[in-house]
Amino acid sequence: MIKRYGLIGKNIDYSFSRNYFAKKFKKNTLTNCSYENFDISDINEFKTVIDKQKSLSGFNVTIPYKEEIIPLLDNLSKTAKKIGAVNTIRFTKKGKLKGYNTDWYGFYHSLQPIAKFHHKRALILGTGGASKAVKFALEKMKIKYKVVSREKTSQTITYDEITADLMQKYTIIINTTPLGTYPNIENKPDLDYSLFSPKHIAFDLIYNPEETTFIKLAKEQGAVTKNGYEMLVLQAEKAWKIWNR
Repeated sequence: MIKRYGLIGKNIDYSFSRNYFAKKFKKNTLTNCSYENFDISDINEFKTVIDKQKSLSGFNVTIPYKEEIIPLLDNLSKTAKKIGAVNTIRFTKKGKLKGYNTDWYGFYHSLQPIAKFHHKRALILGTGGASKAVKFALEKMKIKYKVVSREKTSQTITYDEITADLMQKYTIIINTTPLGTYPNIENKPDLDYSLFSPKHIAFDLIYNPEETTFIKLAKEQGAVTKNGYEMLVLQAEKAWKIWNR
């Protein structure tokens, strides 16, 4: 029997997951497995996907549905509940839908090797589902953070508030927004990139292109840079383990 996996998202032709799992299945001769994109324009179409498709074993979830999908699931793992975002769904033996978050795991293990003793504070650019996973990972690493958004709230600061003094203290800058994703590769978060230094880490969750404008401009100031590719591989492998428990 074919085990079918897939990705729930919007405008996801560019997706990492489908190509990654296709290569994985081929390499490991998993001829009974398939992976496909379920590109939906509204989260309410998710139920139709479930009802119409047969032999589904699990999903990944991407922008913009990591938070919106939660009410449509039967239950959540403790970690997904704490984070408030889901990027992995497993069908339980009873046919129930259980949500997990493996983004935090991917980010944690991707950042850890490049974080040094002086990296004690981070700025998280963006407030979506990925931002929530990053917050959870930073808390695990005992790294303090501020969240940056275009509009000020009680929980965030705005880009205008990122001063030279703030950048000296906050030496990890993490882009969780889609700004700079292919094909709009000239886009970037609204920062003063001259404030980056060799003491900074510029981490972009985007992986396509490999070097975003955000990474390029930070690198020009000597910052250590990393894109989201390793994070995606790590979260995908964690999802695979969850699906095949």
